[in-house]
Amino acid sequence: MQNNGRKVAFHTLGCKLNFSETSTIARDFEKGGFDQVTFEEAADVYVINTCSVTHNADKECRSWVKKAMESNPEAFVIIVGCYAQLKPDEIAAIDGVDLVLGATEKFKITDYLYDLTKKDMGEVHSCEIDEADFYVGSYSIGDRTRAFLKVQDGCDYKCTYCTIPLARGISRSDSLDNVIANARKIVQEGAKEIVLTGVNIGDYGKGEFGNKKHEHTFLELVEALDEVEGIDRFRISSIEPNLLKDDIIRFVAQSKRFVPHFHIPLQSGSNEILGLMRRRYQRELYQERVERIKELIPHCCIGVDVITGFPGETEERFMESYDFINKLEVSYLHVFTYSERDNTPAIEMAGKVDYGIRKKRSKMLRVLSAKKRRAFYESQLGKTRDILLEGNFKGGYMTGFTENYVKVKTLWNPELINTRQTIQLDKIDEDGTVLFRNVEVEPILA
Repeated sequence: MQNNGRKVAFHTLGCKLNFSETSTIARDFEKGGFDQVTFEEAADVYVINTCSVTHNADKECRSWVKKAMESNPEAFVIIVGCYAQLKPDEIAAIDGVDLVLGATEKFKITDYLYDLTKKDMGEVHSCEIDEADFYVGSYSIGDRTRAFLKVQDGCDYKCTYCTIPLARGISRSDSLDNVIANARKIVQEGAKEIVLTGVNIGDYGKGEFGNKKHEHTFLELVEALDEVEGIDRFRISSIEPNLLKDDIIRFVAQSKRFVPHFHIPLQSGSNEILGLMRRRYQRELYQERVERIKELIPHCCIGVDVITGFPGETEERFMESYDFINKLEVSYLHVFTYSERDNTPAIEMAGKVDYGIRKKRSKMLRVLSAKKRRAFYESQLGKTRDILLEGNFKGGYMTGFTENYVKVKTLWNPELINTRQTIQLDKIDEDGTVLFRNVEVEPILA
């Protein structure tokens, strides 16, 4: 495939895993002679990588198709990702969509570019999700500072609200050697931080080399990555509490490169709701994990996923969950309002919560999250920390993060992009970011 002079644009919806896969697909286009442009520019091909965790993600897909058509009405529009696997015919009927590729086809996207003529109806190439049993490694370089490295895909868990197993298939892993090889490629691109991504990364090792059994464990993976030279930081994106074993916590506590930051899905602080969700733990285990982290790594940042309005969540159960989270020594929340998803057990459950009540509860938890984050940031004031500054620019400032995920800012200076600094956290600004001192010190050597 040679398409010299043709232009392609990408937009990614959803998670860090999607970003890593979009970046891999983009490199395939570049090998085929395409020039990548921004989504706002006129392109010959637009690729939208979709999510389908909520109804809003579905609506966003339609919105981005419309934006592509506004930029170039004759452009060839391709939809990939979770929504494309779950609802291919629905997407194909969207005005402007030309090609819909399912879970097994998205990495073969360039094979479908022999004819870029607009179509009256989108062409669908999807699969039965049982066929998504092979692994494709991916990584993204979103900027020079941070990269997303995919280590695992799919999920064998059967949470009653979740469509991800239907969209991505069974749990399977990249080989340890290939993960290390991709990490070294990222080093060559100049990024200083790698975020490990996957659907259920604590399950790493299952499906490696196509075997059902675990060839390696997640602990063995992070131990091997810790030895990769040239990367300053590794960050674990999200890990299930039942898979966050004590040996992983102890490893991060003494690691050379893994930062003190965990993101641990909770979903509910009510054991009754956790049971209805078919989560693989109860809240007591979650509390134990948080307490163990804080015992070994007192300055560790801990993020929490929570779902509000799940069927059966009475006011009493919601307040039980709220009070549990309020007492936990965690740093921030990602709050999701439950939305019904086709082909999930939860959609048939009794005890549906009024949508207005769902939104009200979500707002309460987002206010709690702001309080938690503020308290965590205040606990860090006056402390000496290691920051990594990024290349973003807003209102005359640039931002970055400490190793324990405190967002900081300083006056824009292009010479500081992608540098590490030893600083002292000074005060919290009006926008919630932290100002610091001693930014002029020599950068820390990698």
